Amino acid sequence: MFDGLRLQHWHPEPRADGVLVLTLDRADQNVNALSRAVLDELDAMLERIVLEPPKAIVFRSGKAAGFIPGADITAFGDIAAKGLVEDWIRRGQLIFQRIAELRCPTVAAIHGHCMGGGTELALACRYRIASSDGKTRIGLPEIKLGIYPGWGGSVRAPRLLGAPAAMDLMLTGRSLSASSAKAMGLVDKVVAPAVLVDEAVNLALRGSTRPFKQRLTAWATNTLPARALLAPQIRKATARKARREHYPAPFALIDTWRRAGGKSAREALKAEARSVVKLATTPTAANLVRVFFLMDRLKGLGGKEHGIRKVHVIGAGVMGGDIAAWCALRGFEVTLQDRELKFIEPALARAAALFEKKVKDPAKRADTSARLRADVEGAGVADADLVIEAIFENLEAKQALFAKVEETLKPGALLVSNTSSIALTELRAGRRDPARFAGLHFFNPVAMMPLVEIVQHDGVDPETTRRLAAFCRAIDKLPVPVAGTPGFLVNRILAPYMQEAILLHAEGVPGKVIDQAALKFGMPMGPIELVDTVGLDVAASVGRIMAAFHGQELPAAFTVEEGRRGKKDGQGLYKWENGKPVKPDVPPGYTAPDDLEDRLILPLLNEAVSCLHDGVVADADLLDAGVIFGTGFAPFRGGPIAHIRAVGAKELKARLEVLAARHGERFTPRPGWDAL
Repeated sequence: MFDGLRLQHWHPEPRADGVLVLTLDRADQNVNALSRAVLDELDAMLERIVLEPPKAIVFRSGKAAGFIPGADITAFGDIAAKGLVEDWIRRGQLIFQRIAELRCPTVAAIHGHCMGGGTELALACRYRIASSDGKTRIGLPEIKLGIYPGWGGSVRAPRLLGAPAAMDLMLTGRSLSASSAKAMGLVDKVVAPAVLVDEAVNLALRGSTRPFKQRLTAWATNTLPARALLAPQIRKATARKARREHYPAPFALIDTWRRAGGKSAREALKAEARSVVKLATTPTAANLVRVFFLMDRLKGLGGKEHGIRKVHVIGAGVMGGDIAAWCALRGFEVTLQDRELKFIEPALARAAALFEKKVKDPAKRADTSARLRADVEGAGVADADLVIEAIFENLEAKQALFAKVEETLKPGALLVSNTSSIALTELRAGRRDPARFAGLHFFNPVAMMPLVEIVQHDGVDPETTRRLAAFCRAIDKLPVPVAGTPGFLVNRILAPYMQEAILLHAEGVPGKVIDQAALKFGMPMGPIELVDTVGLDVAASVGRIMAAFHGQELPAAFTVEEGRRGKKDGQGLYKWENGKPVKPDVPPGYTAPDDLEDRLILPLLNEAVSCLHDGVVADADLLDAGVIFGTGFAPFRGGPIAHIRAVGAKELKARLEVLAARHGERFTPRPGWDAL
């Protein structure tokens, strides 16, 4: 059937029972990302198949890791630069539509990751079967790249799953386990990995009927009245999480489905293509693709070998206890030390709640809990490959603790501090083995914040930095190496932003107005709410260190009153009820200062430029990655330095100079602007 075709990536296997098994094993990569060459080969095979259809077709992967992770994102930049986005979208659509229109049954046999274009190929098949392996995950995450499924996924998913379920899958970009996909109707059957292909063949030959309720929901939720009713509701829910001007893709998806969801498949595909092509050329999409590659870069730091099996954490407070729990969750043997058992017990209780949430299998949950042990005496130090200090921010106390730990620390073990602001040059003084001493700065809450700063000093061994980066990846965190100057990267950049917010509040600008200005810019949380969340005492401590570093005085507005430290006291700049801030209404007729956004954002950008100039990170990309993943800085803007370059360094520097003349020297542009 395929005589004369030069196939590199696809391997056809005609079976005696008449079923054709098409195995994708991309020759030039270790994953089956869909490149132009892969699609061209598939198209060439489909031309032959249309003329001489087999009894059925099964699509499977030749990669152990998974099915198809999606389109080859590395080619996006080149495609856009050549003006070929529309050609790329239409090409994928036409090929997958050919699959959908084949006269013979088609089955996607899914094992491991199946994302984006992989899921769209599966949706084009008549049936889908998935392996029960825990690594099997199925999703449509394109929304995270500033677009939405454009190879027919946004057309087929609502018609298969029903609009509410399909929209939730596409708008969140979340991935599903095999069992969840089966419950939703995304796959028809879940089987053991060893029999996946055999069962896929059986499904192709025997067929399957979807439950009546699924078929009814799929039809009913895509009718014209249903679309007219559901679209505004979905749009309203989406607007609570994202602003249209920042992230246009979710709203374009909803609008296109509302208008074209009831049309013929070919008309709906044309509408999908027009919409996705338009989105793909927006700055938001370009920046979100950039963020994807920044994440990939952080994931690649350090490799996989870290040589760490046992972790000992000293300090069972919120940070230390949660670091210990997270390490145990990710498979490490962990001992947790504090002065008395009563200080460790709350951390163990929080860990149990985390394990309950994250580990559904009771037996696996018990194993996870067993990996975390209380250790008042600190006996775990002697066996640990990594010791993490997480006590309160006091140089003398930390130095005394390090000296004690070094008495039993085994040769080759790494000793790190979770300090958030103390310079590493001060902490490393007196260390027996400074080459294996560094900072490992986690962010609160540990279970949610993806970034970890690997804090270096001039005596650290590069191998220590590499091992720590590999360890961060092993616990599913994103590492960014930073210099050990006060505040490191994230806190140094956040400090002037939070300081200016407190000063604005002290001047009488309502907290709600300040927070709304930051949200409008694209920050994930307003700075007044952020200050209350981390605690006014913590903000003042970091602010004091950073003010001294810059030769300034900490403003009087940073005065911290007993019982009014923020969320943890139930009262700070806001009153807190049930874990949420109560933000007073803005007085009628109130007008915000015309330079409010500049006063908030430009100090942050100014400090980012200063950090780059001072070599806190190796380059601008690492700085942008660290600030995005450490603070949530507007991802659609691509990071502080990317934003500066997009707006223009000269213009932003001039605006800083205006603020300096109007409000004081704290706005004076720092060294480094001219280099941008």
